[in-house]
Amino acid sequence: MYDLINPATGAVFRSIEMTTADGVDAAVARARAAFPAWRDVAPADRARLLRRFAELVDTNGEDLARTEVENAGHTIGNARWEAGNVRDVLTYYAAAPERLFGRQIPVAGGLDLTVAEPLGVVGVIVPWNFPMPIAAWGFAPALAAGNTVVLKPAETTPLTALRLAELGLEAGLPEGVLQVVPGFGPEAGARLVEHPDVRKIVFTGSSAVGRAIMARCAEQVKRVTLELGGKSPNIVFADADVEKAAAAAPYGVFDNAGQDCCARSRIYVEAAVYDAFMERFLDACRGVVVGDLLDEKTEMGPLISAAQKARVAGFVEAVADADIAFRGEVPDNGGFWYPPTVVTGVAPDAAIQCDEVFGPVVTVTPFASEAEVVEAANRSEYGLSGSIWTRDLSRALRVSRAVQSGNLSVNSNSSVRYSTPFGGFKQSGLGRELGPDALAAFTETKNIFIAL
Repeated sequence: MYDLINPATGAVFRSIEMTTADGVDAAVARARAAFPAWRDVAPADRARLLRRFAELVDTNGEDLARTEVENAGHTIGNARWEAGNVRDVLTYYAAAPERLFGRQIPVAGGLDLTVAEPLGVVGVIVPWNFPMPIAAWGFAPALAAGNTVVLKPAETTPLTALRLAELGLEAGLPEGVLQVVPGFGPEAGARLVEHPDVRKIVFTGSSAVGRAIMARCAEQVKRVTLELGGKSPNIVFADADVEKAAAAAPYGVFDNAGQDCCARSRIYVEAAVYDAFMERFLDACRGVVVGDLLDEKTEMGPLISAAQKARVAGFVEAVADADIAFRGEVPDNGGFWYPPTVVTGVAPDAAIQCDEVFGPVVTVTPFASEAEVVEAANRSEYGLSGSIWTRDLSRALRVSRAVQSGNLSVNSNSSVRYSTPFGGFKQSGLGRELGPDALAAFTETKNIFIAL
């Protein structure tokens, strides 16, 4: 049995049995057996089942949210959004089965057409920072395209994934179509990746683990979608609405205690407005509400574990020559709390400026020119997300094209919309999730020529 710990208190609140490699083999066998019948379900019927699944998620949204508060340390407001995102993703892809179109291609001597066919069994490996939505980003398009899914949640946060699988069955998904195998990465996760009957792996997590998974998948020429680390820039030009940019900036990095691959953890501010930005930004940081996770006013919770807390603290302690411009207050109750922290005067090559901290820590750096800040933004090995604040539309488009990142927002800190593609450049990943692009990643294109 494995003990689950409430991050807000540090106390064990439940124990669960972890899946062994043999258990993964059994789940994959069930998924493989269920695949032909699920593939052949009429598109309208598959769509109806996914809509029913979405309805049940909506009905059970509050229970799912409260489970995530206890298991993952999320605020109740964030957890409700996450349950709603699962509902919306399922609803979006419920429209897909009836819109998986092929093409007719003009050729000499006959008729040529293409058909989009499902892959088979898909393995989805989910992290602990957003357990509910990231699970849905993997299984919803996979199911819509006619695949069966074996999902491995992070060992620390399996509860909402298990509940979602139960709701899928209640909605009418056949046995074996969506299964959850709680387990440790080196055993259950590794077996899912290397299993010859799993035709695709969807993984969200660190770049180091992603590279290892990709290497294992390459041995079987197995498809893979990777959403990996990030070190996103938040660029504020002098012509921006500085007050709005400063007010939004804390929530671009402190949301979910900074445990977000899209966290805008590097803020670059044009020198002419640096002082004005910092004054407003620090005021906004002081207003971030940290504490009771079930209080709807709370905006930031704890880190996931003691190990994560120690890791985040290590980044800050390593820059003793920098200035701590702000350090907030957190509860002292045995949980894994780390204060929202703002650091200035950091060297460009410092680890806190280059590596993914994955905690509520942000650096702020002035810049002198557009060329300088684009170079600084692109210095990172990551390229997942970022923000650009300016009133100049030409500059917004020019810098958006120049910054090497898969998802950029102008005058906004948002990164994810279920109807648009999401994924990274460089070490931030491979492939795209969400939106219309994701569906094609769960199908094979078959070409058929008919001689006339």
